[in-house]
Amino acid sequence: MSSYNKGVLRAAVSTLFFAPTLALATNGYFFHGYGAKSQSLAGVGIALPQDGLAAASNPAGVAFVEDRIDLGLSWFRPDRGAEIEGNLAGANGSYDGNARKDFVIPEFGLVKHLTPALTVSVAIYGNGGMNTEYEQNPYAAFGSSGRAGVDLSQLFVSPTLSYQINENHAVGISANFAYQRFEAYGLSAFDNPYFSAHPGNVTDRGYDSSTGWGVRLGWTGRITPELTLGATWASKIAAGNIDKYAGLFADAGSFDIPANYGLGLAWKPVEALTLAFDWQRIEYSGVKSVANPLSKLLQGNPLGSSDGPGFGWKDISVYKLGAAYVLNPELTLRAGYSHADQPIPGDQTLLNTLAPGVVQDHLSLGASWKPSAAGELSVAYTHGLKKTVNGSNSIPAAFGGGEADIHLQEDILDIAYGWRF
Repeated sequence: MSSYNKGVLRAAVSTLFFAPTLALATNGYFFHGYGAKSQSLAGVGIALPQDGLAAASNPAGVAFVEDRIDLGLSWFRPDRGAEIEGNLAGANGSYDGNARKDFVIPEFGLVKHLTPALTVSVAIYGNGGMNTEYEQNPYAAFGSSGRAGVDLSQLFVSPTLSYQINENHAVGISANFAYQRFEAYGLSAFDNPYFSAHPGNVTDRGYDSSTGWGVRLGWTGRITPELTLGATWASKIAAGNIDKYAGLFADAGSFDIPANYGLGLAWKPVEALTLAFDWQRIEYSGVKSVANPLSKLLQGNPLGSSDGPGFGWKDISVYKLGAAYVLNPELTLRAGYSHADQPIPGDQTLLNTLAPGVVQDHLSLGASWKPSAAGELSVAYTHGLKKTVNGSNSIPAAFGGGEADIHLQEDILDIAYGWRF
């Protein structure tokens, strides 16, 4: 690698590790796509490797990507909030969770072929997260004070090894190192021995972090010159406990990262056009602090206990469809649509006022322009259509009853540049 490219690599890693909050929420709290090209196809990537971020979707795919470095930034703006009505404790009102509006999410990818069969790669990217900040506290009527919100960020570093079995088939493995950071504030109504197994470790403790390791496996196969298939699976990551919030998350601050897996297809009906489809499954039910319902609290399991309440999220499937058209050797156009199941049931909206990851539909478009043989500029824009989940028996009678309705919509703009070497 040239000294110039080594300098780019060092700058990229430094930028990513010391980047501002990576706060986002698309498919639940997982990002919808990794890399500008994938994002412009609504997240498609399992059978369509395109750049240095390919390993984030399927580690086998890097075998079919040329030697390159990709560096990009996503600007993310979510619009989130809640409405409470029919509450006898006095919580009724409309609540705006957008005290902080804009976020920047960096990404970096490197692919290098060591031999014709063996390829190494590293991808660094925001895997997921969630942010809300309410100037008017939606839990004030229950005894909380000040602003309320949460800030969760997950950064992945994924070194990857891919082996090309033959001209058309490859397998790959990534070691996923996860770093996550979390803060919660304005939840003092729940910071007592009645509601928490670890009072004093529920809210307003500042940031805490944890790390963990997992693995992603993948296969990519060119079945015919026109048809490519892919499959991938990522293990659950047992991250260390977030100790400062041992009284909030189930099992004394445990917040693991769910397993996920998927299948992909890419088809070229004509030389210039590629149609691609991904199906992804995210197993939120495997993480107690995410999946346990609020009703656990009223069944004798306080916050932070071994089977304490969480956000009540369900497993979801995500369906992604994209199209890429090579207009000429310098310009490629892309568009995509994705639809996800709803992770948040109507009876779980009270606590999810903090984490309204309810968007189900994304529309994306983008393009790549090659100003030279070695360089490539890609842009992608995604709009997450507004979704509201209406509460249904969502506020327990002990909190005055009524309903909490939560909503989210979002806009994402990604700009990336890739260098071939």
